Amino acid sequence: MKDKKSFVIRMEATTYEALEKWAADEFRSVNGQMEWIIAKALKEAGRDPKSKEKKEKK
Repeated sequence: MKDKKSFVIRMEATTYEALEKWAADEFRSVNGQMEWIIAKALKEAGRDPKSKEKKEKK
């Protein structure tokens, strides 16, 4: 398992409830859904550290 960092995040209750519903719809935990959202955003922005690692290995 890769190292993972823990941190606290504050958000509006309604935002959390929407996130919780979205996660349940996709059979993920809220934490898993947040990881998926962040990973997708990083890829779309061209800032995915995993993509950089692959390019450096080539």
